[in-house]
Amino acid sequence: MKVFVIDVAKCNGCYGCQVSCKDEHCDNEWLPYAKIQPETGHFWMKINEKVMGSVPKVKMSYVATPCMHCENAPCMEATKNGSVYRREDGLVIIDPEKSKGQKQLVDACPYGAIYWNEKLQLPQKCTGCAHLVDEGKIPRCMDSCPTDAIKFGEEAELAELIGKAEVMKPELGLRPRVYYLNLPKNFVAGAVFDPIEDECLKDAKVTLTDVGKSKDYVATTDSFGDFWFKRLEAGTYALKVEKEGFCPFSMKSFEITESTNVGDIALNKMLD
Repeated sequence: MKVFVIDVAKCNGCYGCQVSCKDEHCDNEWLPYAKIQPETGHFWMKINEKVMGSVPKVKMSYVATPCMHCENAPCMEATKNGSVYRREDGLVIIDPEKSKGQKQLVDACPYGAIYWNEKLQLPQKCTGCAHLVDEGKIPRCMDSCPTDAIKFGEEAELAELIGKAEVMKPELGLRPRVYYLNLPKNFVAGAVFDPIEDECLKDAKVTLTDVGKSKDYVATTDSFGDFWFKRLEAGTYALKVEKEGFCPFSMKSFEITESTNVGDIALNKMLD
């Protein structure tokens, strides 16, 4: 069975996959899999940008998002006449002839991967470049990726990567065949400084406690006084900063629902 494995950490936001998908489908009709993609409004391979944190502690991620080619595809259930089908290799296809007028398929996809072609009155989406796969080639998105962030192939061949990966919205139980490495997670970041000397404090010990799990994460500030805790789950956390010769700083429990910059933390020197 064919699968995609996408490593978000390798994506540099060049949009090559999105552009090449347009180049492949906007002026070409690849029957029996797809009719022409409109030049605007459709992104069968879409780069979703995510900005996390706040200045100056900011991270940017780019998540390439095609059709998930789900094993339990809700679009297959929503069709009126079997116009959505799964090929033997696992790629899910919307038949461009049978699906005419079936706009309900757009809302059936929880990933927002199906688009409505108003001119042709058709629901359309990523086909996995089935017309190229039939010729023993790879999808254009993978072929155009300069950082090797997108892989496509047999499930067995990519099993090692899949074992380290996750899927989007696993709680839906749709068993998507697009797997992700390094999906963006929350972080907590900040900086520590000496307010009297007005300088950054290096090698301060910062302890972040996941209150719900009673689990500690420990980091040390760098030359700029910065610290980062990455890939955190949402929850309640507490923070403590310590450095020899300085009074410790504690931040009582606070909720993390998204990446958070706790700001600049002043440590005051202990009195002699």
